Amino acid sequence: MSKRETGRYESTSAGGEQVRAFVPHALPPAGPPIVIEGELAERVRAAEQALVRLELAGEMVPSLDWFIYAFVRKEAVLSSQIEGTQATLMDLLNYEAKNDAPPPNADVEEVCNYLDALTFAREQLSDPSGLPLSIRLLNETHRLLLRGVRGENKQPGEMRRSQNWIGGSRPGNAAYVPPPPNALPW
Repeated sequence: MSKRETGRYESTSAGGEQVRAFVPHALPPAGPPIVIEGELAERVRAAEQALVRLELAGEMVPSLDWFIYAFVRKEAVLSSQIEGTQATLMDLLNYEAKNDAPPPNADVEEVCNYLDALTFAREQLSDPSGLPLSIRLLNETHRLLLRGVRGENKQPGEMRRSQNWIGGSRPGNAAYVPPPPNALPW
């Protein structure tokens, strides 16, 4: 199976260093058309089988709501840890069990914001009069994500105006450098 090119690298300056930022191609892909055959067809079948197994597992769980509750919280903790948050799943669950107590620390508060932002986005997308998948929805979700926590002074709810990076202590050793601000869909 030939590999599909999903984007390009662009040289940009970040933190006084020249780095290669990844700029993805627009979605949906324009060409070549996606042809599902051979190895790709096998992968699609394997994914469909995994979904069937997940559906069967969901039927064996006493409460699907509790399963989703735990899964979403685990994802919130793991996603927040990418940004350096130190909260654990147990920290979050212990906080939530205390009903109406203030978050014990800033890390747990960041994870709570993640959950609030996710809930907001899901509600908007499921409501016929809610926001569609759009830059406005992403900006409103981002505003909730940064409400009252580390980064709240970094233009929450707005497109970034400077280069950032993920992982590493500086842009030159980053695990990932996203598109430069001039490549974002303003």
